[in-house]
Amino acid sequence: MTSSEPMAAASTSSSLGPDWVLGEDGLRHRRAARVLVLDTAGRVLLVRGHDADQPERSWWFTVGGGIDAGETDVEAALREVREEAGLDLAPEDLEGPVLTRAGIFRFLAETCRQDEVFFVARVSGEHEPTRDGWTDVERDVLDEMRWLTAAELRAQPLEVFPPSLPDVVERLTAGWDGTVVHLGVENDDDVDLDGAVT
Repeated sequence: MTSSEPMAAASTSSSLGPDWVLGEDGLRHRRAARVLVLDTAGRVLLVRGHDADQPERSWWFTVGGGIDAGETDVEAALREVREEAGLDLAPEDLEGPVLTRAGIFRFLAETCRQDEVFFVARVSGEHEPTRDGWTDVERDVLDEMRWLTAAELRAQPLEVFPPSLPDVVERLTAGWDGTVVHLGVENDDDVDLDGAVT
C-alpha cells in the first residue's frame, strides 16, 4: 500500500456523506449555500437541529446545505430552500451573496470545515415550511423549523450559527446595501484550530 492509498480511502469514507471530502488541513470539507429567508415582519426562517453523536446539544441555523458538483451557488441555494422549506423560488428572488464565512465544527463525530455563502430571500410570512423534501439524514438530525425575530433569537438559550445571526437579520431586514460581509473563520466553542475537541 502506498502512502497515497490511505488518504484516498479516507477521502471517500465518511458518515457525513459523499459531498464531504478530506481537505489538505485534514478536516472534512465542503462548500455550502445558505439562505436567510426573511418575512415582512422581520422574522427569519430557521432550522433547529442536533448532532446524533451529541443528542443533548441543539442549535439554530439557516436553511441551506452543500453545493453539488456542477451547481452554481445560486442553483444550490434555490434547491436547498425548496428541499428544506418547501419554497419554490427563482434566481431573481435571491439577493446577494450578502455574507460569507468558514465554519469549523464537530458533527457526527468528525471535525468539519464548511465554506458558506449566504443569500437573502424575502417572502410573505404566510409560508408554512414543510419537511417533504428532507433526506433521511435530515429527518434524523433536524428537529423543527420556526420563524424567529432577532430579539427572539437573542432571548432563546440555544446556540445560533453564525453567532452574529441576530445582528445580520436586523441589518438585512431594512434592506441590503450591496455590501458582502466576510466573517472569516468561525470555530464552535468545543473545537480548536487543530481540530481537537476541547
